[in-house]
Amino acid sequence: MAITVLVEFSSKPEDTDALKQFMADALPDTRAYDGCISLDVCNSDDNFVIVAQWESREHQEKYMAWRIEQGALKKMGEMLSSGPSFRYFDQLDI
Repeated sequence: MAITVLVEFSSKPEDTDALKQFMADALPDTRAYDGCISLDVCNSDDNFVIVAQWESREHQEKYMAWRIEQGALKKMGEMLSSGPSFRYFDQLDI
């Protein structure tokens, strides 16, 4: 069953524009990754929320392992002042 993942983080003020560009470059691959249904990025000042839907938690975890392996999360982490925090929600068929 599909899940929704909320990822919350804040950028260092001096890195907000660089982080936005980093995500603009990286997220087409995320959206094309096996199991990704949708992904939206929202922000207010230096605070960001990613709302993603995945076919399953296993798909999202496989994707995260791939991002860690390629070093993207480390690079992104250097631009953050807090986070990321991940929250997982099961979609209910109601």
